[in-house]
Amino acid sequence: MMTRKEIVALDKKLIWHPYTPMKKYIEEIDPVVVERAEGIYLYDMDGTRYVDGNASWWVNVLGHNHPRLMNALRAQTETLAHCSMAGMTHGPAVELADKLLPLCGESLNHIFFSDDGSTAVEVAVRMAYQYWQIKGRSQKRRFVTLKGAFHGETVGAASVSGGELFHKALGPLLFDRIILPSPIGIASRGAESGVSTQSGVGWFDEPFAAAKKILEEHADEVAAIIVEPLVQGAAGMLMYSPEYLSELRALCNDLDVLLIVDEVFVGYGRTGTFLAHHQAGIDADITCLAKGFSGGVLPMAATVACDRVFDAFLGGPDETLWYGHSFTGNPIGCAVALETLKVFDEENIIGGLGPKFDAMQRGLDSVKDHPWVRNPRRTGIITAFTLTSPQAGESASDYLDDAGWRFYVEARKRGALIRPMGNVVYFVLPLTITVEQIDSLFAIVRESLEATFGK
Repeated sequence: MMTRKEIVALDKKLIWHPYTPMKKYIEEIDPVVVERAEGIYLYDMDGTRYVDGNASWWVNVLGHNHPRLMNALRAQTETLAHCSMAGMTHGPAVELADKLLPLCGESLNHIFFSDDGSTAVEVAVRMAYQYWQIKGRSQKRRFVTLKGAFHGETVGAASVSGGELFHKALGPLLFDRIILPSPIGIASRGAESGVSTQSGVGWFDEPFAAAKKILEEHADEVAAIIVEPLVQGAAGMLMYSPEYLSELRALCNDLDVLLIVDEVFVGYGRTGTFLAHHQAGIDADITCLAKGFSGGVLPMAATVACDRVFDAFLGGPDETLWYGHSFTGNPIGCAVALETLKVFDEENIIGGLGPKFDAMQRGLDSVKDHPWVRNPRRTGIITAFTLTSPQAGESASDYLDDAGWRFYVEARKRGALIRPMGNVVYFVLPLTITVEQIDSLFAIVRESLEATFGK
């Protein structure tokens, strides 16, 4: 067995890490070398225990190594590990679909399995595009997204994203899209005012009016609009009211534009409802699910479509979705995803979140007066603030700002891994976390803020 030192040396020689400036990583960083995980904790080979403050890139909705999910995984490996779903089927996939679809919306009755969030969005883009081709309206081929939106890293998913940093190097490789103003407004007024839960205030009116004008001008050429409901994650945990989604759904109906809702990050209870867009009292035409889909255990995702979209593909070869993945509907992934839903149901995961939301709010309130903390915000268990010098003016999220990373160093010393997005510090925690663990985490946050920036 290799030592920790040997693993780090070989890692830096061989492995290209995601979202990582590799020169700095190789020359300066002593990485965490994860040996095992349990609940909210990751354990380094050196014996250090860390709180996983970002749920390992937002996937561990039930914590690491949840015993019921591990048991479901082991049990499925004893009978069927993999088979194609091209003209075949198996019990775990059918049982999963039967339990999941009623949670997605009244008309969302058809599920297409895939591997991760990017591919779930890729499938949605293909469905929406081909739908209009089948319907004989070939001019409806453009997609609409929101400023700052992030929908994944495959070419189709990147093309319907509205941020520049992650995809600007791809340039003309991406197809054209229309970008609408972010629902939080030009000056981020919802976040700036300290809105921490959906309050129904009308600060989205101006950006929605701009979006309405753009959509009305281009409706005849638009296939679909895609949105992250309630929280624009990679844009800096920017949070907005469900009323915006209600208005957008009505507008899509009026203009005959499909609505794709990307629940990859916010789905599975993180906002207080199983799917975030249901807080707006709407159903999507197509919904994308991933991350928490298998409890963070396996790469597993799905794209869920309404009857209107699915029924268009019931013809001959030209009305077939010629798309798939080798591991589409993998039996092990389906078994674990099914067990994830059973845990949510039988352990009343969402129903027990109230005290945890209160604890997150208390923690946020305990740091809001620090001179570097701006825009404290929370939607459900998703919590964030922006770090800005007291001498600076208006604050905004900046992925290349190092303030969050300076805070990260101090938090790591105190036993918490809170990977920032530039100057945005955020917390995406397992729904199984306890109130006591939340209180302990925010004690670390307060100490780390003072150690990094003073009192």
